[in-house]
Amino acid sequence: MDVRDRIAGLLASADPADQVGFLRARFEAGLAWVHFPEGLGGLGAPRDLQQVVEKELAHTPQPNIGLQAIGLGMAAPTILAFGTQEQKERFLRPLYTGEEIWCQLFSEPGAGSDLATLATRAVRDGDEWVVDGQKVWTSGAHHARWAILVTRTDPDVPKHRGMTYFVCDMSAPGVEVRPLRQITGEAEFNEVFLTGVRLSDDLRLGEVGDGWRVAQTTLMNERVAIGGTPGRRGGGMIGVVSDTWRSRPDLRTPELHQRLLKLWVESEVTRLSAVRLREQLAAGQPGPEGSGMKLSFAKLNQELTGLDLELRRDLGYDDWSFRRSEDVDMLGRGPGYRYLRAKGNSIEGGTSEILRNIVSERVLGLPSEPRIDKDVPWKDLPR
Repeated sequence: MDVRDRIAGLLASADPADQVGFLRARFEAGLAWVHFPEGLGGLGAPRDLQQVVEKELAHTPQPNIGLQAIGLGMAAPTILAFGTQEQKERFLRPLYTGEEIWCQLFSEPGAGSDLATLATRAVRDGDEWVVDGQKVWTSGAHHARWAILVTRTDPDVPKHRGMTYFVCDMSAPGVEVRPLRQITGEAEFNEVFLTGVRLSDDLRLGEVGDGWRVAQTTLMNERVAIGGTPGRRGGGMIGVVSDTWRSRPDLRTPELHQRLLKLWVESEVTRLSAVRLREQLAAGQPGPEGSGMKLSFAKLNQELTGLDLELRRDLGYDDWSFRRSEDVDMLGRGPGYRYLRAKGNSIEGGTSEILRNIVSERVLGLPSEPRIDKDVPWKDLPR
């Protein structure tokens, strides 16, 4: 059946007034992710057909990106790549419809940029694993039903080889979520304590000890999700800054004009690069190019929000409302909020320093920096 025929059938049979019901029907019609297999939200079709679907269904109920970003952008492609058939059938539909929200349990107090040094332990006990440790900077953990979790299962081998990847039940005994207040006044992310958390082996994604490879799939998709989504020309933050420029002729100076022109060019280059990246994704899995896009996005967003704040400096910052950030889109907030929130762009989804290493080594082919701990057993690493 043609994609447009499926879209027409969906619109004829599903009630848009019922958000969850409509998204369930869309999933069953294979119109959630057309490149996913049939029966799992897709049609096994080329990825670029998704653009047709999104355009035709633009005015129908959509997944809540603020709440579902981690599930849609990171958990779903990882489950598709490494999950069993039972795991795919169990998790993908409620993940897409928003009936189950996901978070990411990766970073730790002592293992942020260097994820492979993580210390959260998972010890096998029959058909279960017992998990103990602490995770931090976990966005959305306060309302998540499930989490993607990376643990240390073998401390006697080098750090990249002793990791195992799980789906974690956030309602399981021993899972404690504590909010972390950030510079904007919100508690968008959390620290999560795992104490004697028991996970059945059927919640494992990939092979035991292969968690680093599974995590790379998640991280590459995360960086594409953050920095590789193409927007419309003149949209996003460059559109906001341009509108401010037009409305405040009293604040214009030649220096600010030059900055605006430079940022417009950079925004357009970044937008077109995102389009090209999406075209590359249509042919396979995301590669290191996503790291470059995320790096570019962070720098550009911080410069744009800074310029916008200069142009509207008389407005100040009065948005200490302690709301969750997913309640209001960033572009719908004030210039002070946007400026402060953008500071996190160069940290979340991989720090800019780490991403520069990835680009230099895997894109430009430059020599890698010395890594003296590469072959050292994890248990012998200094901490």
